[in-house]
Amino acid sequence: CLRLFPSRSQFFLYESLTLSCEGNSSEFRVRRNTSKQINEFCPQYLTQIDKTECISSELYETDSGVYWCESAAGERSDAVYIRVTDGPLILDSPEHPVSEGENLTLHCRFRPPLSSSLTGFYRNGVLVGSSSTGRFTIRSVSKSDEGFYKCNASEVGESAETWVAVRESVDSVVSYTVTQEGKTHRITEPQDGPVLGRVRYVRDSLTEGRLRTQNHQSRFRTENSRGSL
Repeated sequence: CLRLFPSRSQFFLYESLTLSCEGNSSEFRVRRNTSKQINEFCPQYLTQIDKTECISSELYETDSGVYWCESAAGERSDAVYIRVTDGPLILDSPEHPVSEGENLTLHCRFRPPLSSSLTGFYRNGVLVGSSSTGRFTIRSVSKSDEGFYKCNASEVGESAETWVAVRESVDSVVSYTVTQEGKTHRITEPQDGPVLGRVRYVRDSLTEGRLRTQNHQSRFRTENSRGSL
């Protein structure tokens, strides 16, 4: 897994960045694709602590690109697109997918000496919220919250767009037998609290859907059953 410090995917020109490969093997090394080089290992001009870590004390726009970890056997981690900009704003967002049910916090960062002002946050070009502090939180995200995000501050400018992915969560596998077609059953999930939703069986199928529990909505899968939500 590729880890970034600071943990974001947009950076101002001349900021520092540490990239490290985390996993069970020391064989993983940081690689990247940029406008200057394809499939490049950690460049020599970057400080390399060991094979699994790269440190850049000054980022340049030419460092923008796709970064990942790769082993000698060709195993790859998920890739992260890093953007370096000379603009007045950047959007601080998670570089890795957010799981359904978690909160998503976006932070619009202003290049010093600029300071926070009323900021709008956009998903796929549509305003989803605003803040005077430069921070905006979407609570209990779902797949529909996935998209391209950016922030905009009047008389200052706007950030570049960045992709925020939402990972669907499969919390448990529930298997049981339906004895009567059309009957409504209550399902329990001990690990997640009492189930508040119900499932009504209508046809033979492998069913995937959602259960609304005391804690949050979770994915479920039923086998050898009839129906759907």
